[in-house]
Amino acid sequence: MATFETDVAILGAGPIGLFAVFELGLLDLKAHLVDILDRPGGQCTELYPEKPIYDIPGLPIVTGQELTDKLLEQVKPFGAQFHFGEMASGLKKLDDGRWQLSTDAGTEIIAPVIVIAAGAGSFVPKRPPIAGIEAYENKSVFYAVRKMDALRGKNILIAGGGDSALDWTLNLAPIAKSLTLVHHRDGFRAAQHSVNQMHALVDQGKINFRIANVKALHGKDGMLEAATLAASDKTELRLDCDTFLPFFGLTIKLGPIAEFGLNLHENLIPVDTAKFQSSTPGIFAIGDINAYPGKLKLILSGFHEAALMAQEAFHVCRPNEKLRFQYTTSSSSLQKKLGVA
Repeated sequence: MATFETDVAILGAGPIGLFAVFELGLLDLKAHLVDILDRPGGQCTELYPEKPIYDIPGLPIVTGQELTDKLLEQVKPFGAQFHFGEMASGLKKLDDGRWQLSTDAGTEIIAPVIVIAAGAGSFVPKRPPIAGIEAYENKSVFYAVRKMDALRGKNILIAGGGDSALDWTLNLAPIAKSLTLVHHRDGFRAAQHSVNQMHALVDQGKINFRIANVKALHGKDGMLEAATLAASDKTELRLDCDTFLPFFGLTIKLGPIAEFGLNLHENLIPVDTAKFQSSTPGIFAIGDINAYPGKLKLILSGFHEAALMAQEAFHVCRPNEKLRFQYTTSSSSLQKKLGVA
């Protein structure tokens, strides 16, 4: 278990969460970000990385990935710490008034301010329809790879036909004892160069590829020993494996946020429009996850919300200091923070 102390803990590393880092950084507030995905960008990079966006001020056309890259460059001076592949699992108020945010990976972040920038909710992996798979989860069945080295020397079974399945097939092939990729057809929804690399490894005898479905898992006490693969012609094969990585896509759920004691309305967090604070002092909500009269679900709106949230967050984190409003165009101290002075 790792424990961190910071000014602000942000749930969600999409565009709104990233811009919040910038606005907080201008006020000398440090941030940690938690996201269930394995990289920043949220929906922009997960659902439409190459889809053009036309309503970002000053950028007539930008893709989801390009916008994320620009935001990462913008927040670089502020040294935010990211916790990818982790989902917020618990939140409690400490005796000193700060919050303790826990994740499913054992991380604890202590901060006076919590900012929920989770879009429509958490991206939750889709569980394959295999009887009894729950008993193996987080022991020998994993929906994300947090530490590659933990899989070194393993007999790995990967299922899926998208970028995640192909990327991890290529990344884990050099360190696995054996690796088999299973997909229900010979067509993929992944980048063609990744598919070509996978087939090259198969031709070289370094990995196996089978057109089939994973029908059953075999083992005891949550430790996988083998899996039954079923081909389209109903023939079955028992494959020895000790690790199963199913990549069947993601679904969006509010998840543990719903258990944080917030005054939810239709799975959204009502906020005021001066501070974008929830009904619970110290917990803010910005972006698509919040609700207020006149709300527009636009990235532009989320940027505005992040700016006002940061002003109030300063008062929570620095109650004995005076906030002096400054413009980046004229403030030498802000320009120094940005590295442009």
